[in-house]
Amino acid sequence: MSNEKYEQGLKIRTQVLGEAYVNRSIENADDFTRPLQEMVTEYCWGHVWGREGLSLKERSMINLAMISALNRPHELKLHVRGALRNGLSREQIREILLQVGIYCGVPAAVDSFRLAREAFAEADAEASS
Repeated sequence: MSNEKYEQGLKIRTQVLGEAYVNRSIENADDFTRPLQEMVTEYCWGHVWGREGLSLKERSMINLAMISALNRPHELKLHVRGALRNGLSREQIREILLQVGIYCGVPAAVDSFRLAREAFAEADAEASS
């Protein structure tokens, strides 16, 4: 697939989530999942993340809160890593997850803090290798 929004989305998706993750997602797509990968890349990353109204950092902040509230652990861990790439500090991530605890419940915050710590450890290991 090749169009302007897809290409823009692929660039932003790679910048936020990392080249290895994005390449693996696209390469592992089959006839069943390829349309989802194309849709996510074009619409989510190209049409929405590519808009000028919010910075990537601000979009990461919103995503962390929403994904925590929705209890999507795989996506949360992925987006914690993306938030770090987008310039959020661990302290800012902590504050977002504390806010989640107040508005979405303590269990959501507890799980989110655990997953964030795992993502921090993975990022630290990657940085030291």
